[in-house]
Amino acid sequence: MSWHRIKRRVGGEAEALEYEDKKAELENLKQQDDNGEINLVYVDESGFSLSSYVPYAWQEKGEQITVKSEKSPRLNVLGFLNRKNDLETYLFGCNINSDIVIVCIDNFCDKQTEPTVLVIDNASIHTSNKILNKQKEWSSKNLTIFFLPKYSPELNIIEILWRFIKYCWLEIDAYFSWENLVSSVEYILVNFGEEYVINFQ
Repeated sequence: MSWHRIKRRVGGEAEALEYEDKKAELENLKQQDDNGEINLVYVDESGFSLSSYVPYAWQEKGEQITVKSEKSPRLNVLGFLNRKNDLETYLFGCNINSDIVIVCIDNFCDKQTEPTVLVIDNASIHTSNKILNKQKEWSSKNLTIFFLPKYSPELNIIEILWRFIKYCWLEIDAYFSWENLVSSVEYILVNFGEEYVINFQ
């Protein structure tokens, strides 16, 4: 037996054939990205709140660090990340829906100077008719969407970023107040790629 954190898992399993096909397609896209033919960008959302996660911390024997358990607002982040640690994020105090995703993709698309492929999961806000109806317009601007198979978060590298922020980079004092949490998350996002780096190779 060993003492370690229990991990959450997705609510189902990917269909094996679709998973292998999509994984192979993604590997091909990564090769194109390495060759400078496209900009491969991974997209996803995450949320941060005072009650969403209590981190481990070194504590003096006989003492215990505590954080208040309280109802908390939620800071939602939509991110665009490539394997070179280039990150662009959009922060919201409201729930992220298809309309917000479209605005963010439109904004991101307008800044691109090379063919870009967005890797995105099958969440309902990503596969709504509003999103699907925008694909032709985005394609005309050299931006296409690659949908991952269902139940395959391990294929989206931005999931690694969210885990690093929540489990490694947020200090305990980030959970002492809402203001601390927001400023801490913003600091990490702004300094990602320099002070905070992940090797995706």
